[in-house]
Amino acid sequence: MSILDRFRLDGKVAVVTGASSGLGVAFTQHLAEAGADLVLGARRADRLQETARLVKSLGRDCIATASDVSRPEDCSRLVADAVDRFGRVDILVNNAGIGTSVPATRETPDEFRQVIDINLSGAYWMAQACARVMTHGSSIVNVGSVLGFTTAKLPHAAYAASKAGLAGLTRDLAQQWTRRKGIRVNLLVPGFFLSEMTDHYPKGYLDSQADRALVGRLGDPIELAAAVVFLSSPAAAYITGASLAVDGGLLIA
Repeated sequence: MSILDRFRLDGKVAVVTGASSGLGVAFTQHLAEAGADLVLGARRADRLQETARLVKSLGRDCIATASDVSRPEDCSRLVADAVDRFGRVDILVNNAGIGTSVPATRETPDEFRQVIDINLSGAYWMAQACARVMTHGSSIVNVGSVLGFTTAKLPHAAYAASKAGLAGLTRDLAQQWTRRKGIRVNLLVPGFFLSEMTDHYPKGYLDSQADRALVGRLGDPIELAAAVVFLSSPAAAYITGASLAVDGGLLIA
């Protein structure tokens, strides 16, 4: 296998959650371009079908299932649909996530729990469901955030806690599953990228965060998608339990 062939995903089946918008669409598109067939999950069925049409326009097969990752039964159903259609699951990209910006003294229990239930618990339920059917050589990519490692200068207690928890979850699942099941589990740590979630930031906030990065700009979604393809592919066969920051140097600035 040549070095470039190691980045190919031909014959692989990838499950992507949060695939109805933003970075989830970018991940889906570039996994398809690398040769994978796709199984898409998100809560918004209409937007999900748009992503599915994009995949099919690239010549790959795709199914889309409306699902809420905070519900373990939805996660199991999404994986069952994948197995029914393709007979296998090789890649999971745990991308589904939400964020809040509520001062800690005013955040309600329901607001906090919703973020944890989707960002952290949902990633666990999806990983659990996929690991039950994955075979040796499979890959799980959990999508974390630099806000799991640094502050954002905005009130993000629930979001930061969920992403920090995802780092610990990644390490433990890698320890449990890499040797025994041959499933690699890694954490992608994005910096600031334009997405549906960032539309709600105060005016000028993203510019201030771009200035924090050593490269002096926001990230382009294709730069993050390239890292997802890498971690999903045989090119990353010796990488597990790792956290890969794609942040323009923000964390070391």
